[in-house]
Amino acid sequence: MTTVTPTLLREWRHEFHRRPETAFEEHRTSARIVEILEDAGIEKVTGLGGGTGVVAWVDGRHGGERAIGLRADIDALDVLEANDVPHASTTPGKMHACGHDGHTTMLLGAACALAEAPDFAGRVYFIFQPAEENEGGGRVMVEEGLFTRFPMEAVYGVHNWPGLAVGEAAVHDTAVMAAFDVFRVRLTGHGCHAAMPHLGKDVVLAACQLVNQLQGIVSRETPAHQTAVMSVTQFHAGDAYNVMPETVELCGTVRCFDPELRDHLETRFRQAIAAMATFHGLEADIDYQSRYPATFNTPAHAARCAEVLETLPDIRRVHRDLPPSMASEDFAFMLQQRPGAYIWLGNGEDSASLHNPHYDFNDALAPIGVAYWVALARTLLGNGERDAP
Repeated sequence: MTTVTPTLLREWRHEFHRRPETAFEEHRTSARIVEILEDAGIEKVTGLGGGTGVVAWVDGRHGGERAIGLRADIDALDVLEANDVPHASTTPGKMHACGHDGHTTMLLGAACALAEAPDFAGRVYFIFQPAEENEGGGRVMVEEGLFTRFPMEAVYGVHNWPGLAVGEAAVHDTAVMAAFDVFRVRLTGHGCHAAMPHLGKDVVLAACQLVNQLQGIVSRETPAHQTAVMSVTQFHAGDAYNVMPETVELCGTVRCFDPELRDHLETRFRQAIAAMATFHGLEADIDYQSRYPATFNTPAHAARCAEVLETLPDIRRVHRDLPPSMASEDFAFMLQQRPGAYIWLGNGEDSASLHNPHYDFNDALAPIGVAYWVALARTLLGNGERDAP
């Protein structure tokens, strides 16, 4: 058995932080997770989710056939770390800039704690999911049969939240995170000398107009009571002062919550580009990808999570009225298949933002996260007589 202490959690977290691995490449991370689970005598299955995912489980001493799932993401980001700390990334250009090292640590801590004192009924699954950042490891695990191979009635997730004090949490009744689409648009015209633009077809002018025009789809076609974001984040064109380029490439993202609005935004996006290309005499190539659905909690399960949080001595406040985030989360694929809830735990009011090179998971949060997971499992499964929501 492994006795979980704040010192041990910090050691695990710093170890994961020093050795970050990005989507579907989390081989060392996965191997270390397995090693910790084996040291605690916890059963597991490896090689999931494209090869690096792990699912472990602990059975309660009171018997029972019910089961729930607890999930943590394990991947890092392609970000060059700017922190000067002993546990800084040793892999140039990669870092845990979103706190998945902390999420992994908290779930490992909960697994070990519940294995040491399995005073509940049924089974708790611990889902260590790869490739949350952009690549949809959650979708892959679902498509591989996560809920068929490991039957569970509900699934739960946690994310640390910068700007929210340690000891505070946020629980949403329904919408938590937005849907996530990405696009790449390539406009092709006719290059020419910059002193004689009338001899060419100006892709830069068209692209600049397009960036402005796309904002009108959100500001003038999205109902005021709904939320949407359409952001152009990349603009690539030209390589000389005196040459009008032949091509320009625009990339970006679209976020919203409502599925019908999501379809409308894509349709109007394509129409705007086609019209602009026709007007300027250009060819347009569009690569529009729908990545993640919006993350929606099941209200009854969210309420139970809030109730559990309010019983924890280290939780001072549970926010029930924070607006959802326009960021996205592939835990949404799991919540499409099973009821459950995804909550935020404060990482500190002075924490750097997520995906920032100065971000670092707050080690003071890890014991709180472990306590939440343990209390949630024991509350929901009980001794076999109490039903989950």
